[in-house]
Order: sequence, then structure tokens, then C-alpha cells
Amino acid sequence: MAKILVCDDESGLRTVLKRYAVFEGHEVVEAADGMEAVEACRKESFDIIIMDIMMPELDGFSAVKEIRKTLDTPVIMLSARGEEYDKVLGFEVGIDDYVVKPFSSKEIMMRVNAILRRTQKNTAASDNDNGHVIFRKEGFEADLTAYKVSIDGILANLAPKEYDLLFFLIRNKNIAVPREKILTEVWGFDYYGDDRTLDTHMKLLRKSLGPYAKFITTLRGLGYRFEG
Repeated sequence: MAKILVCDDESGLRTVLKRYAVFEGHEVVEAADGMEAVEACRKESFDIIIMDIMMPELDGFSAVKEIRKTLDTPVIMLSARGEEYDKVLGFEVGIDDYVVKPFSSKEIMMRVNAILRRTQKNTAASDNDNGHVIFRKEGFEADLTAYKVSIDGILANLAPKEYDLLFFLIRNKNIAVPREKILTEVWGFDYYGDDRTLDTHMKLLRKSLGPYAKFITTLRGLGYRFEG
């Protein structure tokens, strides 16, 4: 069972999402705007947050920025707009997934459960591993256990999904990985949405890696390969 914060100014939408989440055995706390969401995160801990963008008092982007100052709780962002700018901005502030309205509650719960499986698996691996798995090449270093990436000695600040994408590629270094496999493994389920999501994340990841973006090779018509 997970504790979920659902933040949306539409009470009907909150009610529907809560009904589905509770049916699957989760606990749900509601927030009507970004300010309420930030306050809720200061008082309680959550396993995942579902956050709308357009809300009174404090919008979703600003709320996530504030929450990210102290917490790395996974965030699924909801929006009535599907423009790439909004998606890029969302991933830059640290969200884990972006869903465009209208959507089915079943789809949202699939995404929620996929993220929960991934975060729980990462936690278990960290708890049971006494050593660190580290990849080094030139001035690039990635600590897959501590979730740290250094660029020429400077600690990089990657979004959660950027870490997942990068570390998956590193674990499969020198192997041509199809786009479909990346989407399935990194997003945690058979992704059936807009696969430009992968392109958006890859663009952000390469920007974060700076000169070492060269390690990621695009295989046209297939996917990507991390040169290790």
C-alpha cells in the first residue's frame, strides 16, 4: 500500500482518482491547489504525488519546485496542454511522468504502480548492497548506488527520470537498446503513450551531461547505445 497525494483544483477529478487508488489498496490525501500540496508535504510523507499544472494560489510547476527543495518524492504531472515546452519544463523541475488530459483513471494507476515498483526496487537494492556500483570514463563518473553523477568533478543535478534513463543505458553499455525496450524498462510498463517522451528526456539528459553526451549514440530507426 502506498500513500498518494492527489493535487487538482477539480474536486470531481480528485474524487475519481481517489476512488481508483483506494480500490487498489492505497491511501489518498487530497489538495485543491499547489499551496495545499506544499503544506501537506511539510506535514506528512508520501510515496507519490499526482499534481495538476493549472491551479489557483500556486501552480503545479511552482509547487513541485518548492517540494523538490527538501523531498525527492516521485511526481506525476497532469495537464490539459500537451505542448513540448510544458513537458520539458515539467521534467526540468523534477517530475517523473507527464500525462495530458483527458486520460483514463486506469492509465494513471498503471503509471502510479509502475513508478512505485521502480522506487521500491531501487530502495531494496540500496539497502542490500554494501558496495557502490560506479562507472568512470574520462571526466565522467556515475555512482549507480548513490544516484550521483559528476561532470569533470562537479556534481550534476539530474531529474529523477534522467538518472533512471542514464543508469539503464550504463547497465547496458555497448549494447544497442531499442526504443521500445527503454520505454518498457525505464517507465516500468508497456508504454503506449507519445514516444516523444523518450526524445524529450534524452534531450534533457544530453544537456545535463554536457561534453559527455557523446557517450550516448543515437541509432536511427532503432534506439540508443551507451559507449562504455
